[in-house]
Amino acid sequence: MFHSRDGSLSEAPVTRGATSEQTVAVTFSICGAGRRTDCVVDGDTFWFRGEKIRIADIDTPELSPPRCQREAELGEAAQRRLQALLNAGPFTLVAATRDQDQYGRKLRTVSRGGRSLGDVLVAEGLARRWNGPRGSWCQ
Repeated sequence: MFHSRDGSLSEAPVTRGATSEQTVAVTFSICGAGRRTDCVVDGDTFWFRGEKIRIADIDTPELSPPRCQREAELGEAAQRRLQALLNAGPFTLVAATRDQDQYGRKLRTVSRGGRSLGDVLVAEGLARRWNGPRGSWCQ
């Protein structure tokens, strides 16, 4: 079930337009082989009900493939932390300015209690603000 802003429950949230918002609570695993429904790919990407979501306000280290050992370690830590944050209770998804990126991932800001989960990852050193080009995590 999904909780809307007014507290009502619905079976299927609608996520159309730049200001669409939905609050959800789902249990996420780490993605593996096979069908992906509710699982975490890496620190800034997860599958939600069969849709691939890219967190719009952050960039995290790559896992496939990492460019160095440091990036691999930070990437795994970011992936585990995002899983824990998503599993900690209901969170809100808000559509970004663009609905999706060039890879077809839905661009969303993810928050709980008014705080971006991306901000949490940035504060913990597991992500940085998304500003366009990806930077190296290997320095």
